Amino acid sequence: MLVFMVSVKLILKSFLLPVLLVIGMGSCNESTEEEFNFDEWEKMTVTASAYNSLKRQGEGNPLLTAWGDTLSPEVQSIAVSRDLIRKGLTYKTPVKIEGFDGIFIVNDKMHPRWRNKIDIYMGEDKTKALKWGRRKVEIAFPAEKITTD
Repeated sequence: MLVFMVSVKLILKSFLLPVLLVIGMGSCNESTEEEFNFDEWEKMTVTASAYNSLKRQGEGNPLLTAWGDTLSPEVQSIAVSRDLIRKGLTYKTPVKIEGFDGIFIVNDKMHPRWRNKIDIYMGEDKTKALKWGRRKVEIAFPAEKITTD
């Protein structure tokens, strides 16, 4: 009987719980590009570079953002310079980036030394990040997020 109870617990932990998690995550209301009216969004030109979540590229947990989020390749994420935060690119702001499909989410912030700059998260693909390099791009984000200094 003890073996049967352990087996049931093991089945529940290893099979049922992950299935329930996947079902629960699938019901989240993720924003899609079709839901946005880009004509009403604020536009600006920034310098864009790329970054990765490789252990040797930084200190601590390379997947942990400055706002405490955990980076995931499934989520198109960016880090922003702090001057852009004051201009409305705050935590969880959706951002459209010239040259990319889809919407990126602001969930990381950069060192205070950077100005007018974004970093595009490219998972662990160092080659892709190096190929992107650094360039000027136009970004767009909801105008209602704009604040004055």
